[in-house]
Amino acid sequence: MLSMIPAALLRRLENLIRPGTVAELDPATARCRVQTGNLLTTWLPFFTLNAGEDSTWHPPSLDEQCLILSPSGNPETGFVLIGLYSDRYPAPDNSPARHRRRYRDGAIVDYDTATHTLTANLPAGGQIVANAPGGMRLIGDLEVDGLITATQDVIAGEQRISLTTHKTAGIQRGTSVSDGPVP
Repeated sequence: MLSMIPAALLRRLENLIRPGTVAELDPATARCRVQTGNLLTTWLPFFTLNAGEDSTWHPPSLDEQCLILSPSGNPETGFVLIGLYSDRYPAPDNSPARHRRRYRDGAIVDYDTATHTLTANLPAGGQIVANAPGGMRLIGDLEVDGLITATQDVIAGEQRISLTTHKTAGIQRGTSVSDGPVP
């Protein structure tokens, strides 16, 4: 039956969906080239999670498995669907309750829906930075196992008592205990 289909049409049908691996990446244009069989494609756009008002940047890795989707059957006008696990890039976890993101430097960020726990494990020298010009609020208990360093003042309680400028009532010399802070 396939012998009755013209060769050009058969080739286009075979090219609708082609497996391959990312061979080259051009971050400036958000394009990649794919090796699929003996064919190295032209620069093709790759899929991401969002590319509208909300957008993400997470380009593919070299040698990452992918699919070329070519609605016309011409791979030169296709789109690259990335995100297929392989022997080289296996799944970073196997728990159905955990969303895990592993990064090339070894950092891992998890959210476990079974334990309701958000965890970030960073490599040595890593930092968690949050820039919030309007301020930041943590609601709930905070436990710190390590040093807390403040580059400015620390303000505590509803009376907004300053750690660096507060005054204390009933000060006594020696080992006596003074009264509490005065606002």
